[in-house]
Amino acid sequence: QVQLVESGGGLAQAGGSLRLSCAASGRAARSFAMAWFRQAQGNELEFVAGITRVGFSTYYSDSVKGRFTISRDNAKNTVYLQMNKLKPEDTAVYYCAADSDNSFPGRRRSDYDYWGQGTQVTVSS
Repeated sequence: QVQLVESGGGLAQAGGSLRLSCAASGRAARSFAMAWFRQAQGNELEFVAGITRVGFSTYYSDSVKGRFTISRDNAKNTVYLQMNKLKPEDTAVYYCAADSDNSFPGRRRSDYDYWGQGTQVTVSS
């Protein structure tokens, strides 16, 4: 069983930065592809960024490319999402997800079998 715990959410001004962390329990988690998703109020869950199990390759949605950076430290079993140049439309609950079956991160909810509880990010204009 793998547990994911997000932290680092909060309130930021437009143009500011936040860094989210996702701590995974269990040594097996370091071999999983990982991703961040977000869900704004009234909207569907949206893929934000993904990273391969070793961390050599990363993937982003068009809406965050160039502003957000996903990374991982497998020694600490932790995945990060550095969010820069934040916009009000980035306001959402952000979720960390793990895929135990694949090396490369998918973009669909159904690709992932472990999820964190979510952390709120609010960006004011």
